[in-house]
Amino acid sequence: MASSERDALSRPEQPVNPYTAAGVDTAAGDLAVELMKSAVRRTHGPEVLGGVGGFAGLFDAAALKAYDRPLLATSTDGVGTKVAIAQAIDKHDTIGQDLVGMVVDDIVVVGAKPLFMTDYIACGRVFPERIADIVRGIAAGCAETGTALVGGETAEHPGLLGVNDYDVAGAATGIVEADRVLGAERVRDGDVVLALASSGLHSNGYSLVRHIVTGAGIQYGANAADFGTTWGEALLEPTRLYTQPLLKLIADHGDRVHALSHVTGGGIAANLARVLPQGTWVEVDRATWSPPAVFRVLADLGDLDLPSTEGTWNLGIGFLAVVAADKAEAAASALSRGGIATWQVGVVRDGARPDGDWEQGAKGVDGGAVRLVGAYADHTAR
Repeated sequence: MASSERDALSRPEQPVNPYTAAGVDTAAGDLAVELMKSAVRRTHGPEVLGGVGGFAGLFDAAALKAYDRPLLATSTDGVGTKVAIAQAIDKHDTIGQDLVGMVVDDIVVVGAKPLFMTDYIACGRVFPERIADIVRGIAAGCAETGTALVGGETAEHPGLLGVNDYDVAGAATGIVEADRVLGAERVRDGDVVLALASSGLHSNGYSLVRHIVTGAGIQYGANAADFGTTWGEALLEPTRLYTQPLLKLIADHGDRVHALSHVTGGGIAANLARVLPQGTWVEVDRATWSPPAVFRVLADLGDLDLPSTEGTWNLGIGFLAVVAADKAEAAASALSRGGIATWQVGVVRDGARPDGDWEQGAKGVDGGAVRLVGAYADHTAR
């Protein structure tokens, strides 16, 4: 018997960690935290106390003393089935920005400045680099929106989720002065509705996207001639972040910015209707813009016309701003100079509205009425 064999036989067996045997690797989780720590710390200002790894994040609220009547705004959301495409092509560095867009950009709708965010990642198995990529994306989005990433959780769920499966969610808190809250009560007859361009699909309607792509027999790793990249990379285009440009717009134009709407699930009409007062209505003119190629290509593949997708996709509009008519041109110019194409799509009206089908009562809010009218501009027009 060789000495190495004797040594092996004489050594006692190493105890097996029962949690590891059950499929949970706590060491991998610790490594993931180490890999993401520097990105998370870059979102921390002097208001964040305690660093990374505590049971709870601490945020110094002393700044609230400067407000006469501070209101806290909060939002929570996820990214939806867009994560399935990230998993399919093993690219995870943009999903975090999508999460920030879904969560933090909801807070600015009421005019609030974001303060801090936390995230939650559930996965079948912790792959440290993958988790770190996701959190680095969240941290980058937080840095861009001026939000501190003060905590998070990664949970391994073996047996519930597949080895390569994961889902992400987050929550954020912001602050706004009570007498500066934006919303339907500020909107008046004659206000102008401005559209802010999206970067693409953002994070809504991906169940339809995946249904279309699967039905067409397309692999996400396949080349997409229309986009000059693979299908998966094109469909993972990250969500545009609007918080800082909109906060600057509010700061520059004060009470002339009346309401904001984040175009997410439900599409343009439903989300605009939520921030209009009862008795008002807006006809959104399709002719003022041309939906980008990604929407047209997907609609063609699915044998759909664009109007039939209006309750699912943003069709090129990521945000809507309702502003006083005398500031509409200045607001649109300022946002466009800042890199977000912005244009007028409609005007708020009150009183009797034209006959026809209208979107009203979306998400439980009995607000105004909205419909899209006309035909979309030719795809070469915008």
